Order: sequence, then C-alpha cells, then structure tokens
Amino acid sequence: MTERGVRLGTVQETLLIPLYGRAVEHRKPEPALRDPTEEIVASIDYDFSRFDNQPSLFGSVLRTSLFDCWIADFLAAHPAGTVVEIGTGLNTRYERVDRGRARWFDLDLPDVIDLRRTFFSDAPRRTMVSGSVTDEAWTDTVSQADGPYFFAAEAVLPYLEESEVRHVVDLIANVSPVRCWPWTPTVPTSSTTRTSTTC
Repeated sequence: MTERGVRLGTVQETLLIPLYGRAVEHRKPEPALRDPTEEIVASIDYDFSRFDNQPSLFGSVLRTSLFDCWIADFLAAHPAGTVVEIGTGLNTRYERVDRGRARWFDLDLPDVIDLRRTFFSDAPRRTMVSGSVTDEAWTDTVSQADGPYFFAAEAVLPYLEESEVRHVVDLIANVSPVRCWPWTPTVPTSSTTRTSTTC
C-alpha cells in the first residue's frame, strides 16, 4: 500500500489516536478488541509514536469497545436497522460488528472523508457522507434509510459548543422522531471485551 500524507484540520487529526490505539491493542495476546488496522497505520506518513504511553490511547480503545457492544446489541435486536457513525474518522466498526443486513452511514468532515475514501469504498449497504454534523444536509441522506436508527457520536460532541450539540440532537430527533429503541446498555466485563461481537 502506498504511503500517504495526512492533511487534516487540528481537530480532525485526533482521529489518528483511536486508529493507532486499535492497531496497538490488536497486537496484544488478549486485546480489548480485534481490529487489524496496522496496514492503514503503516500506509500513513505520520509519527504515531507521539501517542505511545498516553492514557488517551487505551482510553480510546475502551470507548470504541463500549460502542461496539452497544451497536452489536442494537443489531441483535434490529438486524435490518440503520447505524449512523457521526464523526466516523477511520473507524472500522462495520468490519467488526456488521451482521450482513444493516444500513450504515459514515459521516465526517470533507477532509476526513477524502482520507477515508483512500481506504474504504461505498457499498450497497454502506455510504460515506461528507459534511458537518451541524449541517442539516446529512439528515436528508440518512432519512432515506429505514429505521430504527442507532446514532453513534463516539468522539465528536466534545468539540462542539453546547448550542451546537443541542442542534445536533434536534437534527437526530427529526430523523427518527418516534422510533425509540427500549434498551438497557450492556457494560462489557473482562470476559466480554476480548472480541467486539460477543457482548
């Protein structure tokens, strides 16, 4: 795979932390999740060693593992539902937990989607959406899919102002106003975090 440089905004560049965290975790004998992303890491011209030994590295892995479990639970109950990854970065959750029937949307800013398209392609059930989560345009695309919906905003909302977060919640509510999923989230234990599909 040809090495690629990274041209991302300051906030967008933080997507490299969970990418590298998953690659490092994958090398462990008993990882919190399995995610062979080392080929992507190796193909990006970037000094990932700056993240070594930072608490945020493993923290991002734990957060990703939790979201994997929650979405796996959702897809077990609604295998033909729709998953919307808000601020998708270079996430590979589709590869980890997809059950073969769900509709997926990967939403992020244009520079991130440009980078993402060098590693991933759209497919009949999976679509990349370029734009800001605060822009209403993405909801037009997502609302064409059948619900129920799972909106995963794993690490994007902390970068928004409170008013922007409220606006995003309103946008989500407009996509799925009455299709609520009665659900108690699964909290992974040491015995359930070794693979993301056995939550």
